[in-house]
Amino acid sequence: MIERYTLPEMAAIWTEQRKYEIWLEIETLACEAQAELGHIPKEDAQTIRAKAKFQLAEIMEIEKRTNHDVIAFLENVAGYVGPACRWMHQGMTSSDVLDTTLAVQTAEASDILLKDLRELREVIAKRAKEFKMTPMIGRSHGIHAEPITFGLKLALMYDEFGRALERLEQVQPRIRVGKISGAVGTHAHLDPHVEEKVCKTLGLTPATLATQVVQRDRHAEFHTVLALIASSIDRWATEFRHLQRTEVLEVEEYFSAGQKGSSAMPHKRNPITGEKLSGLARLVRGNAVAALENVALWHERDISHSSVERVIFPDSCILVNYMLVLLRKLVDRLIVYPDNMKRNLEITRGLYHSQTILLKLTERGLERKTAYEAVQRAAMKTWQGDKPLLENLVTEEEITAKIPPAEIAALCSLEHHFRWVDDTFRKLGLA
Repeated sequence: MIERYTLPEMAAIWTEQRKYEIWLEIETLACEAQAELGHIPKEDAQTIRAKAKFQLAEIMEIEKRTNHDVIAFLENVAGYVGPACRWMHQGMTSSDVLDTTLAVQTAEASDILLKDLRELREVIAKRAKEFKMTPMIGRSHGIHAEPITFGLKLALMYDEFGRALERLEQVQPRIRVGKISGAVGTHAHLDPHVEEKVCKTLGLTPATLATQVVQRDRHAEFHTVLALIASSIDRWATEFRHLQRTEVLEVEEYFSAGQKGSSAMPHKRNPITGEKLSGLARLVRGNAVAALENVALWHERDISHSSVERVIFPDSCILVNYMLVLLRKLVDRLIVYPDNMKRNLEITRGLYHSQTILLKLTERGLERKTAYEAVQRAAMKTWQGDKPLLENLVTEEEITAKIPPAEIAALCSLEHHFRWVDDTFRKLGLA
């Protein structure tokens, strides 16, 4: 089996050392499968398993001469194996090794990202429950709309990253695909049994049909999933940044003792983590565009995708891993200001009850246009004056003719807006 990398970090998956470890295992497994079929001597397959190894520095030195990484690798391994090495790479092409290795690396990387998403959702769930019934104003177009709770906002975040988890789980089988089928994918010089054994041992599915490469729509889908995850991270980083604005200050990123916000202004406490996350999301989205460009290759293969993938796979996987961990810490340590939420909620002096009264008027038989205009008149008096909406509502005869003042007062309550919060939390499994 493949020797596991010793470092837990995502970066370890994408090192040159790790890549060559997987290459060596693929070549060795292929020889063992050939021996099972009687196509090569079993003794030689055993020798390859026992003696095959490589030295990274030596491969790099050989590659200076060959200008071909797979040939340099095979030449280096041959020096340790001896005569039995003639069976290595038998009937294979470079992409058999490269694409199957990429499948292993991507599967391992996605396992880490799935773990990151689950851990993030655990933290979001904890904070959502903590602020389940903490009132705040909901905003549309950046303008006060109707009341929500901060817990509902976080529940929405929990739900969104649930979809991210589902997408990554769904794409995994489509990227966990290898190929050992030769120069144009026809198995012309290699029994399909070899491909089946290698892929099964590595936890992969053999490509149903390939050219010289596994088709790049698979990889493009993976990168679009990463881009969606990054965009969700960006969406919530932006949300928290807006809520931290001085005029709003409903939440704030954790600011540690000794931390500095500005080289010029000692008072600053900036949302630097959120800004960092928004910036990094742009890179991941850009890499997804590059992956989409890789889908169109000439005939059975060209290598225009290769140089791109050497950059975008490690970069995007490492970035999304880092971003998910960073967002988890941001949410876990997020400072929440319920008093400021209450203060902001009261800025408009109850204007957010306008729809409740409008709907009750139409229920009582008032034509919608007439009802809308009556409530709007009261609302405009509140906008332009200093009386709360409730006081202006009861001065409108068209309104009080349908709704008694005492009932208007009862309708203008937060409880009316939060009747279904518990039900929503139950639907999300957050009860």
